Amino acid sequence: MSMRSYLDFEKPVAELEAKIDELRALQTDESGAIGEELVKLEARAAKALVDLYATLTPWQKTQVARHQMRPHFIDYIAGLIEDFTPLAGDRKFADDEALIAGFGRFRGQSVCIMGQEKGSDTEGRLRHNFGMTRPEGYRKAVRLMEMADRFDLPVISLVDTAGAFPGIDAEERGQAEAIARSTEACLALGVPNVAVVVGEGGSGGAVAIATANRVLMLEHDIYTVASPEASASILWRDSGRRQDAATNMKITAQDLLRFGIIDGIIPEPAGGAHRDPLAMIRNTGDAIEASIASFSAMSRDAVRDARADKFLGIGRKL
Repeated sequence: MSMRSYLDFEKPVAELEAKIDELRALQTDESGAIGEELVKLEARAAKALVDLYATLTPWQKTQVARHQMRPHFIDYIAGLIEDFTPLAGDRKFADDEALIAGFGRFRGQSVCIMGQEKGSDTEGRLRHNFGMTRPEGYRKAVRLMEMADRFDLPVISLVDTAGAFPGIDAEERGQAEAIARSTEACLALGVPNVAVVVGEGGSGGAVAIATANRVLMLEHDIYTVASPEASASILWRDSGRRQDAATNMKITAQDLLRFGIIDGIIPEPAGGAHRDPLAMIRNTGDAIEASIASFSAMSRDAVRDARADKFLGIGRKL
């Protein structure tokens, strides 16, 4: 508990859990009164957490989606994939460590898996460029998707990025074209692909690997054309209005499911994925397994057509 990182709006829960820690430090085998008080406080804290997360605003969900202790791509690999073999490089320029991709076994089935890794400490964030992919990362994704298609392996994409890297070097090497080619490769697959937004899904940087037969989101994640801060700067020339932008843009999983942008929501443990990463990884694995299985009896053409129909149909029922 003492090592837990709290968000600003979690202050009431933080205060209750601090009191629980104090009582636990004082508790002995003979301290019956303290034990009773502990039980009451733990029940209050658990209820406060559930009530709080049941009414999160879009901006609060944005904060949760970016929480530093949420499981990252490498955590999902460790929890879900056996014999993971990462492949590096785009065979054109270099390797981009913001996007990790490779092959492994998911619950007994060989798969191709890729996703953005933000890093969990300063060194890791710098090495992985905070999960912001350069053109060579997307070209690596294309290379592996084509390999997966050739060997009839499902593709799993785990999305966690604020967006593609906007630096001059990325633009010089064809960032927009690389994103478009990666999106095209997703659409061309004859094998099923499943994408899960496991943190934040930002702009074309997310769509490039998330144009999938099934697009899922964790309960408190966001998926947006631009970050709330960037949108506020564009619309009102004031990044301080990020809360207004988050609310008006309809970026939560619940909004996007209603609009038909995504296909399902994966429930998070009480208090968010960062409270119980192992449970979150297990739940995500169950959802991915069910999604892949739903396409097992379909031909390659049928899988490809179903994906195209899904994206062509977005917005038609609004």
